[in-house]
Amino acid sequence: MGNSWKLRDSLDINISKSLQEELKVSKIISDLLTLRGIKSFSEAKNFFRPELSQLFDPFLMKNMRKAVKMILKAIKTKRKIMIYGDYDVDGTTSVAILYLFLKNFDIEPLTYIPDRFDEGYGLSNKGINKAKDESVELLVVVDCGIKAIDQIELANSYGIKVIVCDHHKPSNDLPEAAAILNPKQLDCDYPYKELCGCGIVFKFIQAINFEKGFSINKIVEFLDFVAIAIVADLVPITNENRILASLGIKIMNKTPRGFIKAFLKNLNRDINTSDLAFKIGPRINASGRIRHANYSLELLTSKNDVDIEPKIRSIELLNSERRLITEKTTKQALDQIETLSYSGEKTSVVFRPDWNKGVIGIVASRLIEHYYRPTIVFTKSKNTYSGSARSVKNFDIYKSISDCSDHLIQFGGHKYAAGLTLLPEKYNDFKKAFNKSVSETISNDQLVQSYKYDLEVSLDQLTLSVYRIIRQMGPFGASNRTPIFCIKNCIDNGGSKLVGNENNHLKIQITDKSGQIMDGIGFEMGNYISKIKMKSEFDVIAHLEENNFNGNLKLQLIVKEILF
Repeated sequence: MGNSWKLRDSLDINISKSLQEELKVSKIISDLLTLRGIKSFSEAKNFFRPELSQLFDPFLMKNMRKAVKMILKAIKTKRKIMIYGDYDVDGTTSVAILYLFLKNFDIEPLTYIPDRFDEGYGLSNKGINKAKDESVELLVVVDCGIKAIDQIELANSYGIKVIVCDHHKPSNDLPEAAAILNPKQLDCDYPYKELCGCGIVFKFIQAINFEKGFSINKIVEFLDFVAIAIVADLVPITNENRILASLGIKIMNKTPRGFIKAFLKNLNRDINTSDLAFKIGPRINASGRIRHANYSLELLTSKNDVDIEPKIRSIELLNSERRLITEKTTKQALDQIETLSYSGEKTSVVFRPDWNKGVIGIVASRLIEHYYRPTIVFTKSKNTYSGSARSVKNFDIYKSISDCSDHLIQFGGHKYAAGLTLLPEKYNDFKKAFNKSVSETISNDQLVQSYKYDLEVSLDQLTLSVYRIIRQMGPFGASNRTPIFCIKNCIDNGGSKLVGNENNHLKIQITDKSGQIMDGIGFEMGNYISKIKMKSEFDVIAHLEENNFNGNLKLQLIVKEILF
């Protein structure tokens, strides 16, 4: 099989067999459920039928009652409220949900999203001072704030009470906020720890809604925002996140908001997580990356489909600009790596003063596609250098950055992604220290990109009925990936050919030992055609997809790899 593809996990055969008997499903389905931690009929039922009733009690979250009491008092006494959020998808959807929800109580909260270029990430002094100037009495900080010790101290000195709704990992020292909602707090008993920022805000309005005596159905309209944030922020689509995402996507398909219809025009199928990840999310992010996230916030909070048309056009222009800048910056960064003779090193650290701060995170991810190693892309930001870091699988880049913290002004993030700031004169010293830290802790295996498939199957097992059940295992995303199969000992059935404008895609027609014939498509895999046509046996790594051509519905393989 080679080194790049491996079987995902060991399978508990007894559990799978028991599920197969209880659920009366095929072995493939029971195996896939077992691999996803499903052990019983009731767990399978909940997995396939996510419902609002399965959501956890929001009051299990530490400080929830206190936060609800504060917000209800502010509503009742007409105190001025400001909602402060991050400039990414998770932050803007969080602000949008809370703003639209609070407007139902005949109040007009202020909103504030920092300027990425002027203020940077997180709660800023400029934002706090704006709250003071506007006579704000209650500040609700969403998708950031858990490390804003100095900024919240400043707010406290102005007499502004602060509620923090954040999902990022807290430090040992917490800010002196009036209430902190974060299930990752050490002493928080909330059962699920992987909510995104928007998910925590939804739990907050769920609690407020309950306290006001309303049914949860009153707030289900906001689940589409939560689903977008879950997918865009790459949090695990498991447990409560999976329920929220599943129900949110259902709402999108039933009654899509105007901006969703505009971004997904001409879509002739149901919306899925790929649409959120590659079409909706990047567009919402674009304004904060190129100009200011308020463009996206205004779009998200607009209820009039006529009013959104010029806003849609603005976002589309910003997204196009973002794409062009990203492509140019990626090429420049790749050229720099090649010029610097990086061969043999275990990190990529690049800098150019004129790179756009809003795209360096995307560029870091693109560089890893070319050079699979921990990567940091720096640009100049006022009198400092700002960096965005991305890691490879199973390597904690945050720890390596922490090891070099003596060279930094500040840093934050998690295992696979981080942001950092340093003085220009510290750049070379940091670069050496970072490379040393990574080199001493990373293994050679971690520098080779590896993939996993779920099961080894034969083509005759991949039926339409199996596919329809697999589709119900979604929404797919982080920690709930689309099932990938290995089909061994395949051979060309005579119909394999090159397709595409440049004949760079591979259209296969194969059979295996079962005698079943199936088509498949391998994008950018045209170089395999000669070997396939030689009637050599090969293994296929692929996932299943429907192909509906002229009303003729059949399955096809979306090929990830061909192994000879």
